Amino acid sequence: MFTVKDLLQTELPYVRVGIGRGTNSGNVENSVRTLNKGSVKIYDDPVELVDDLFSERIDAAVRGDMASSELLGLLKERAGVDDLERLVIMEPQRGRTFFMAPVGIDEGWTVEEKHGIAVRAVELMKRMGAGTKIAVMSGGRLGDKGRNKAVDASIDDAEKLVSILRKEGYDAYHAEILIESAVEEADLIIAPDGITGNIIFRVLHFIGDAVALGAPVLNIDRVFVDTSRVKTDYTDSLILAMKLAEEKR
Repeated sequence: MFTVKDLLQTELPYVRVGIGRGTNSGNVENSVRTLNKGSVKIYDDPVELVDDLFSERIDAAVRGDMASSELLGLLKERAGVDDLERLVIMEPQRGRTFFMAPVGIDEGWTVEEKHGIAVRAVELMKRMGAGTKIAVMSGGRLGDKGRNKAVDASIDDAEKLVSILRKEGYDAYHAEILIESAVEEADLIIAPDGITGNIIFRVLHFIGDAVALGAPVLNIDRVFVDTSRVKTDYTDSLILAMKLAEEKR
């Protein structure tokens, strides 16, 4: 079974990683010192960070505590995408490691979008050596149909997505609203939409103290790990970026 410990304790490759610094908290600098491996450069300018990533002067980038407003906009522009699809890797205090998407409020609002995210997520998870069972969530149980139009639409979308994925050979099932079961049974959680995924992430990480390594971007051809500015230690996110960069070689 794939665990955060497995990832963090493996031998690190020598790759070039950039990390953004947007505050004077010292968290980015402390993380780089703690890691003390590889070649890590701290960036204060988001333009320089994105330029170096796409010109291949660095092999991977981590957001760090740099503000997302300008950095993610630059990343989308250079990658030529309208939105960034992110896959968060989490491990609750009591529970197993799982992957989850969508987690951005503007991501995963149609069956087609969630299908693309799920497929790209599984590709990355396979490269990392993780399992690939997919739990597609909805806003209610099957027995709740008829109570609310929004819930009905969510259930219908989940059933449609599961049907498509199964026909393509993926191990997918409709987890309904039962996230407490899904995190124990599946490797990848597909939230009903980006807002729901973002709330799940925030509750688990900021209130429940679940480990959150960061969120690799799925739909660009560069390694970029998004992180929260509230995070105080980016060592694990740097290690994740290094491992993903190694796998792309």
